[in-house]
Amino acid sequence: MTSIIDLWLTNQDFFTGKAVHQIINICGDGRLRDGSNSSTEFRGFLRNIPSTLLASYAGECLDSSFADSGMVLQDIVNQIGARIGFEVKHGLYKGKSNDIGFDGIWFAKDGYAIVVEVKTTDAYRINLDKLSDYRKQLIQNDDIQKENSSILIIVGRKDTGDLEAQIRGSKHAWDIRLISTDSLIKLMLLKENLNDTKTIQQINKILKPQEFTRLDGLIEVIFLTTKDVKTEEIEESEIEQQEAEETGETFDHTPKYHPVNFHEGCVERIQKHLQTPLIKKSRSSYTTADNTIGIICSISKRHGTEASPKYWFAFHPYYDDFLATYSQSYIAYGCGAASKVVLIPYEVFKPLVPDFWKTEKEDSVYHHVVIYERDGKLLLQVPRKNYIDITDRLV
Repeated sequence: MTSIIDLWLTNQDFFTGKAVHQIINICGDGRLRDGSNSSTEFRGFLRNIPSTLLASYAGECLDSSFADSGMVLQDIVNQIGARIGFEVKHGLYKGKSNDIGFDGIWFAKDGYAIVVEVKTTDAYRINLDKLSDYRKQLIQNDDIQKENSSILIIVGRKDTGDLEAQIRGSKHAWDIRLISTDSLIKLMLLKENLNDTKTIQQINKILKPQEFTRLDGLIEVIFLTTKDVKTEEIEESEIEQQEAEETGETFDHTPKYHPVNFHEGCVERIQKHLQTPLIKKSRSSYTTADNTIGIICSISKRHGTEASPKYWFAFHPYYDDFLATYSQSYIAYGCGAASKVVLIPYEVFKPLVPDFWKTEKEDSVYHHVVIYERDGKLLLQVPRKNYIDITDRLV
């Protein structure tokens, strides 16, 4: 019998219009239970779908009542945690007398652990002492550290005023934080529109308990996020200016940046070429669900003349950090449109990077990648090696 994961990989149209409870019905025996094939299949399915579909399924859990909606939401929220950048350990669907009843533990890259509690509604008071006991037991078992952990309660969209007051008035106020599912989804989607690893790590710190009498830390997060979003505009102008200086051409200082966005079209072509779905990690980075393949996909509008177009891209050090962690990695460049995307194995591309022109500033360093289009061919400019024909890398 075909598993739901295989079905998703081969026939995504089958899932169009299907509600999440219908998805559960075709996972194993259709019932989510601890340690069951159904839960394994469902979690595997969640790892492979786009974040927008995760958000849609979460909304269904909160807006409609169906069997085991709380369990479904628990798995969805844990997958959102993984998309945000945490290593996730799933908890139990239903507590047992000899087990610790957490819904999930999210481990940050610095080792910080967040014990997660998922609630479809905040209509009832939560036993904060019980949540605190879960954390204490995990600390006693050496699963997490006291000084490097906290609790995060994730609730539905309703007013959380009573629950906030309950937390503030308790002895656990410093160890527990609260966030709605909607806001958690917004954090995931924000992360997927950023590029700089440092910015993403700063964003994840929002989920940790913080003291905001002094607002510098919060302002720093806002500043870094805004800066990250604007970098493409600045980089494109800098690449154009330096190329003009290197080649002796005249540089037009008139602002003329017109953003383009065809990342998703490029990724669709790459998925078909590699015959595997890709999960968005940031504005430019994608991976397979099993983390065996990593891809950086950058795009550029067409520059130059109609007869002699060229495309400009920035290659950052954190791209190298990202690609180096995967056994199979690629760099992809969308040249003017999704129909013209080259896919280059990183082991082929990496040795060329030191020969590219480079911009070095106080707060950033990146290399320039310039691709020319000549006589129906795509040529990668490598200043010390002239040009390399990459036409055969088109997908």
